[in-house]
Amino acid sequence: MTASTDLFKTQLVVYRAQVVEAMLSLVPDREPQKHLYGVIADQLKSGGKGFRPALCLATAQAFGSTSDRAIPSAAALELLHSAFLVHDDIEDESLYRRGRPTLQQRVGVPLAINVGDALNALSARVLRQNLGLLGPALSARILDEFEHMTTETIEGQAMELGWMRDNEHTTTEDDYLLMVLKKTTWYSFIHPARIGALIAQPERSDLAAFDRFGYFLGAAFQLWDDILNLTGEVRKYGKEIGGDVYEGKRTLMLIHLRSSCDATEQRRIEAFLSKPRSQRLPREVAWLMALMRERGSIEHARRAASDFADAARNELEVAYRDALPGPPLDFIRGLVGTVAAREA
Repeated sequence: MTASTDLFKTQLVVYRAQVVEAMLSLVPDREPQKHLYGVIADQLKSGGKGFRPALCLATAQAFGSTSDRAIPSAAALELLHSAFLVHDDIEDESLYRRGRPTLQQRVGVPLAINVGDALNALSARVLRQNLGLLGPALSARILDEFEHMTTETIEGQAMELGWMRDNEHTTTEDDYLLMVLKKTTWYSFIHPARIGALIAQPERSDLAAFDRFGYFLGAAFQLWDDILNLTGEVRKYGKEIGGDVYEGKRTLMLIHLRSSCDATEQRRIEAFLSKPRSQRLPREVAWLMALMRERGSIEHARRAASDFADAARNELEVAYRDALPGPPLDFIRGLVGTVAAREA
């Protein structure tokens, strides 16, 4: 492990602690605790690494702001992310998240849906803090960013769920990348960077460079996530290995595989995908995963992820060319490097 990697991880912990503290301060201490607020607090404390709010905070600092001015927006980003994951796991019938059973497995679907709704409500509550902190004009611009981000994410989720529901067999790589742009990159990387830059420099109008940077980084991130779903270790990955195959997700690997299959294999894949998750057998999943390895589909996705990571590095230098040198900018470079090396 290099010194720069150590510094990145240390700063990520600092950013995450700041955001978790802000989020937990929003959770009421009144009843119902057992079935709502206690569940929310547990969910927030056991959250992920916090890349999204960290990128927002680091970008604000890199362009000359203090992190405290970006804390409400960063906390709102993480609360929305937590809400998306709760609902996403229910929609996908996922079994594990972050190394333990998903929320609906622990408390049941009705309560999990309600917790997701509450996390959305808390994100709106914390955004109101921007009015006093940043003023009404900048707060309105940030709210516009959140509105666009939320809409794009919901549209991307609709695309993916629709492909699975309709057992769509004509999905292309371009379709997949459009879905990733909508579902993953806007809320994971593009808008966190844009919002951080706006907080530091409210007069900014040249935000398109962050769109390119965030798209390339988000595509690399999603591709590695899809790859790790097939090749990772449960202990490190934290989710069900092969879960995307069980769920019938149209990943880049599945799309590539279908283009290399003969008619018999195509029919077998279509029959597998036509069944509900509960009827998809482990031996069928193992066959499909083995076929992806044999036909080079996983390697194809690895190359694509590497190419997107390289493009993100290039666009970082464009988007952050006027940023101040120092630890926040070093952190953002470290984030790109961490995403690029995610398989390891």
